[in-house]
Amino acid sequence: MSGALEVHFPDAAPAAPRNVVVSATVAVAAAGSMLVFGMLGMWFRFRDAAPLRESSSGKMIRDWLPADSPVPEVATNTMAITMVVICLIAQWAAYSAKRDDARHATMALALTAFLGLAAVNAQVAIWVQMGLVLMDGAYQTMFYTVTATVLALILSGVAFSLVAMFRAAAGRLGHRDVFTAHALYWYFLATAFIALWFVVYVQK
Repeated sequence: MSGALEVHFPDAAPAAPRNVVVSATVAVAAAGSMLVFGMLGMWFRFRDAAPLRESSSGKMIRDWLPADSPVPEVATNTMAITMVVICLIAQWAAYSAKRDDARHATMALALTAFLGLAAVNAQVAIWVQMGLVLMDGAYQTMFYTVTATVLALILSGVAFSLVAMFRAAAGRLGHRDVFTAHALYWYFLATAFIALWFVVYVQK
C-alpha cells in the first residue's frame, strides 16, 4: 500500500496583541524628547557664547538674560507644579479605566485637559510679563523658540486628553491602551517642561 506521508505540525501560538497606541506614544515621546533636549543644548551653546559683563554685585556674569526682563518666578513655579499634578491625575484616569469606572475616568480626563489649559495660560502670562520681543537678540529668539515648542506639545496633550475623555464618557473603556498611552504622554510632557523650567527659568 503506497501513499504520501503527511506530516502535521502543531498550530502556531496566537500572536501576542500589539499595543499599537502605546508603541506610537513611546515613539512620539522619544522624538519629542530629542527635539526638546536638543533645543536646550542649543540654549546652553548660545548662553556660553554670550559676552561677559559686570553685575550689580561686582561679579562677572554672562550678558544673556536682559536685565529689564526678570523671570516671573510665581508663574513659572506654578506651571511646574501644575505639570506634576497633571501626571497624577492622568494616572488616575488610567487606573479608573482599568477598573471599568467610566465616571471617574471621564472626570480625571476632563480635569487633566483643564489643568493643561491652565498651564498654557500660565505660559502666555509669562510671555506677557517678560515683555520680550522675538527679534531683539539671541536670548529672545531662543526663549520664544524653546517655550513655544513645549507649549505646542502641551496643547497636543490637551487634545489627547479631550479625545480620551470623549471615549470614556461614551463608555468605550475596552481599549485601555489609549488611557495608558495618555498617561505616558503626559509623563513625557511633564519631563520636558521640568527640564525647560530648570534650564530657562531657574538657571536662566
